[in-house]
Amino acid sequence: MAGESGTSESLKVHRYYRCVNTKKKRLCDKKPIKKALIENLVINAVMEMIADDNIVNYIVDTAMELQKRESSSLPLLTQQLEETMKAINNMLNAIQQGIITSSTKQRLDELEEIKSNLEVSILQEQMQKPLLTREQLTFWICRFRKTDVTKLEQRQRLIDMFVNSVYVYDDHAVITFNYRDGTKTVSFKEVEDSGMGSSLSLFGAPVRVFL
Repeated sequence: MAGESGTSESLKVHRYYRCVNTKKKRLCDKKPIKKALIENLVINAVMEMIADDNIVNYIVDTAMELQKRESSSLPLLTQQLEETMKAINNMLNAIQQGIITSSTKQRLDELEEIKSNLEVSILQEQMQKPLLTREQLTFWICRFRKTDVTKLEQRQRLIDMFVNSVYVYDDHAVITFNYRDGTKTVSFKEVEDSGMGSSLSLFGAPVRVFL
């Protein structure tokens, strides 16, 4: 569905979403739905979602896991550094026990150089792909709770960040959020009972709304 507008005889502008196939090809019998109705419905669902601490924690857990997967070089470099540090400690223990040869000193110098190079590589990797802490991720998501939903640019930012798609059926809408298994079904009867949808008109097959 795409946004459209029309002007009534009283010169009042009405905005709504209509299936693109109803205007040009007449391939869909879905009636238009008021813009304010569907957008407010989605905005309210998003605000309820990010107000739920359990959902926020789930999103943060998922993001933390994704960070580990995406940073393939850093875990390997960290492991190599740990192995190098262990080898250096073994060499130092051997020196303390009096096992000192020319090859021992040479090997220790080599390990120290490897350690230095690995530390530089790890620092460069962290600078290029900084990992966010759990506290930083939680703060970043929770700051959307202060969204002023009366401002268009903030509403748009909320939708872009959290909503994947919206599917409109005869009697309900299904909102798919941008996290795994994140969906919410909203009954239009509940919307009408709450006073949001007194002029709702929906018929035909489910149609996706592009917000």
